[in-house]
Amino acid sequence: MKLPSPKTVVTNVTCLLVLLWLYGGDLLDGVRARSAEVSAFLTPPRVEWPAVVLVVTLGVLGVVLWGLWRERPEGFKGYRLLPIVLVCALFVDLVLMESQVPLGAEDVALMSLNQFERRAQTLVNGPTVPSDPAVLRPVLEQLGQPPYLVRGTRAEAWSLQVRTNCDGPVREAPGLEVGTFIYCVAPDRKLAWVSLVGLPVGERFGRPAVVTEDGEPHVGIVQPALPEQETGEGSAQGPFQGRPEPSAPAGAPEPVDAGGVAPAPSP
Repeated sequence: MKLPSPKTVVTNVTCLLVLLWLYGGDLLDGVRARSAEVSAFLTPPRVEWPAVVLVVTLGVLGVVLWGLWRERPEGFKGYRLLPIVLVCALFVDLVLMESQVPLGAEDVALMSLNQFERRAQTLVNGPTVPSDPAVLRPVLEQLGQPPYLVRGTRAEAWSLQVRTNCDGPVREAPGLEVGTFIYCVAPDRKLAWVSLVGLPVGERFGRPAVVTEDGEPHVGIVQPALPEQETGEGSAQGPFQGRPEPSAPAGAPEPVDAGGVAPAPSP
């Protein structure tokens, strides 16, 4: 009896490894998300579909091993089953993905932080930022649910902690629940830093921590708008604020709008 060619063996081994990597990983994620303290998923990952694929894969693997043991030739149909299982599973995955939300938990978390920053900015009235939790808390009601699972269940609501006399954004927040906005106000109340408790970017499981990326926290800035008369030279500039344009020297001609200049006549 002739054994299958090396090409057939390599194809079957490759398909087996891909199936175990994809669907074994999905199954582990689904199981872990239901028991982890915090996981970065909007909904618990499916466990039924990966389990079905893995059971079928193990059954087909048994057929392939039986064919090898019985020294079945190249034409044995059992050697074609693993590639067929892989293609069919990927096709079903593609169909299922069409109904899923394209945004992940990290994207929703950063969008929520940005929305909180913008809406808190609209509450600024005067030369100082708001620091009363009662004034800021209605902003949370407009943000929906936090994009994290707590032991397999979606976190129900956002929360807020206001801190005063801060020198900068919060980098560590032990003991706070996931979905907590930390609103940290500077001593002069002319600036506030907003941080969010969730998981660091790139981590899917863990304990509640300030949302960071490469060790640096994602921070929203709330500050009073500077009056137009204070945007000249020598005025204090806030974060993310451009430099003022330099004033023209004395005696210099006034700038002319380029849009109003007629083109020079051609020679």
